[in-house]
Amino acid sequence: MKLNLTEAFGRFGARPAHRQHALSAIATDGSLVLKCSPRCFGHPAQGVLRYEDRLSRETGDPRSTELLGEHLQRARDENLPVRMVVVAPGESRSGRPEVNFHVRPDLVGRLVEFDGDRFVVDFTRLEATHETADPSPSPDAQRR
Repeated sequence: MKLNLTEAFGRFGARPAHRQHALSAIATDGSLVLKCSPRCFGHPAQGVLRYEDRLSRETGDPRSTELLGEHLQRARDENLPVRMVVVAPGESRSGRPEVNFHVRPDLVGRLVEFDGDRFVVDFTRLEATHETADPSPSPDAQRR
């Protein structure tokens, strides 16, 4: 499904400050929604999708870059979950370049490093995150 930036951010309850150039936003649930470039992903370990980038790489709207820095600092300080919106370059029916976005609601990330420029977010599947975050027995196990 093709989404524009505003629609993609909206899937996580966030509204970007700029409908075309936003790099991040804070969602209504407090999570950081991050616009991700496909070339910045890696796999450092099984079950981990790492996103690594630098604020200094951004050459677009300076206000969007500044806001991303503020959002990253807040995510670090408050240990906010990070949600992913991925840039999906493509072509329109006329053959002209077109940018769409897709979301990964099954992944949730944590900011593991931010030095004011370089930042690293590790994403894991939501189910795995809940299993490790909540070690309490399931309701079925409690009934036994």
